[in-house]
Amino acid sequence: MQFELKVYHPREGVRHLQYAAPDEAEARRQAGEQGYAVLSLRRPGLSLRRPPRGRLRIQLFGQELLALLDAGMGLIEALSVLARRARDADSRQSLQRILLLLGEGQTFSAALASMPHAFSTLFVATVRASEQTGELPEALRRYLAYYRQLNAVRDKIVSASIYPALLLAVGGLVIVFLLSYVVPRFGRVYADLGEDKVPALSRLLMRWGQLVTEHGSALLAGAVATLALLVYVCTRPAVTAAAQRTLWRLPRLGEQIRTYQLARFTRTVAMLVKGGVPLVTALDMTGELLQQPALRAGLDAARQAIREGGGLSDAFGRHGLATEVGLRLLIVGERGGDLGGTMERIAAFYDEEIAREVDWFSRLFEPALMTFIGLLIGGIVILMYLPIFELANSIQ
Repeated sequence: MQFELKVYHPREGVRHLQYAAPDEAEARRQAGEQGYAVLSLRRPGLSLRRPPRGRLRIQLFGQELLALLDAGMGLIEALSVLARRARDADSRQSLQRILLLLGEGQTFSAALASMPHAFSTLFVATVRASEQTGELPEALRRYLAYYRQLNAVRDKIVSASIYPALLLAVGGLVIVFLLSYVVPRFGRVYADLGEDKVPALSRLLMRWGQLVTEHGSALLAGAVATLALLVYVCTRPAVTAAAQRTLWRLPRLGEQIRTYQLARFTRTVAMLVKGGVPLVTALDMTGELLQQPALRAGLDAARQAIREGGGLSDAFGRHGLATEVGLRLLIVGERGGDLGGTMERIAAFYDEEIAREVDWFSRLFEPALMTFIGLLIGGIVILMYLPIFELANSIQ
């Protein structure tokens, strides 16, 4: 009989393996002999054990489960209540599957791990660590706080981007309207004046209007094709990677992108360590948060150094996984023994630094963008009316 196992190894990380065994116990034993910790197990093709594909809204699920547990309900009773009042079929199916696996004797974390499409690895690790201490409500509370803090900076960046994006969209539409509709009509009006009576810049603008009038369909098709080509090119992985490398090389922006990634990474490690997850395991689980190749390589080297007995602050400092201030805080925290709390404070410091940069950028960029668009639109309008002013002066 074949069994599919999701296993974890300190050196290899999380893997999916298949074992031939007469029963589940033997499959678990075989994996254990090879040094793997079994996260979940299922038989291929067994419909009751096939995980649902939808992802739960983990934040909402955690909030509701925490509220029911704080009200005095047991875990199974709380999950039953959530399953009955689930808002969609995927959520209901996921919760019913958890109840089924709990009824078979599996732990809560193992039940969650069997559905990677519904529950993130970090959430599963948080629950698994709480099972060692029996403090599931506290673990959920810690995860929800982490989730809120992680989204705070991202929400601030998104909020700061809304006004410039709206300004660009409206300004772009106004410019397109002027160049494609208003300018061609002014061009027909000025055609009878003669080119010698129209200023040079206005003449160029009027020729654009004439081009739009005569070849409007071709210009529209070309613009659509160019836009489609740009979208296609920008979605290619190689182009995306090249754009990311270019952004990372920019002096100030690259440093802030690095700080943002370090903030997410540090806060996630802090949450896992405070929940009881071993440091090296936490570093293994959070490596995907570092998208910059230099940071990824630094994390790999730092993990190896820590496995060999090196200190965390020394490994992070040597391989560029902390800023100068963050490294000093880490050294102090390592001496005091409060590693989780220290890393949380470092992440908060990073978040404050990013928030200051976003605020500075918004105050500088928004007026500059508004001025640029205003000058562009105003210039087009002035060039359209300039021949009229010239004609009025000649009459006087």
